[in-house]
Amino acid sequence: MDHGPVARAFTHPDGTYRFARWGRPIVPVVFGVEDATLPVIKGAVEAVVALAGHRMSDRDPELGANLFVFFVRDWEELASLPDLDRLVPDLPALLERLEKEEANRYRLFRFDDAGAIRAVFLFLRMDPALAEVPAEDIALSETVQAILLWSDDAFDGKGPLASVSGKVMLRPDVAAIVRAAYDPAMPVASTDPSHALRLAARIGKRGAVASST
Repeated sequence: MDHGPVARAFTHPDGTYRFARWGRPIVPVVFGVEDATLPVIKGAVEAVVALAGHRMSDRDPELGANLFVFFVRDWEELASLPDLDRLVPDLPALLERLEKEEANRYRLFRFDDAGAIRAVFLFLRMDPALAEVPAEDIALSETVQAILLWSDDAFDGKGPLASVSGKVMLRPDVAAIVRAAYDPAMPVASTDPSHALRLAARIGKRGAVASST
């Protein structure tokens, strides 16, 4: 992979380069789905974490969990969840903005002192468009977008998934970036554009691919 696409993946709309990966084991918790859907979401998280060569755990020492996934029918449902306003800054203002924009998904990242990802909150409003997407596809797409701090527009016009012979998988270029980003020799966070050169150097001609099934 050329350096250009790698740099664009972490260059934000304001022109700054900002990269971060998880610095601690990932502990997911899911709200708002039926029990039968939980293994689907867990499987997607496990697949992406395995691709990255990272780790999962049963408990985060600070928050209990650190990858929070909320499925709601309406954004107002989040306002009634106990203690969520303590975890999400300015929750009322955020919900008002999401309602106004008619958004159906939102990600909030929190970082530790080293700049590594400390926690991610994934909010998904199951509007008619999102309700038509298979649960395994949503889970895989959202997990890969939470495994790194990508640019806000990294997947505009072209999502992180691809269909190969009727099977949904991560795009090979996306999978290759994820695997390279978790190379132990790479930093957990960087704002230096030269970081993209180091990432590109670690990406081979064939990227690993994680499947949603």
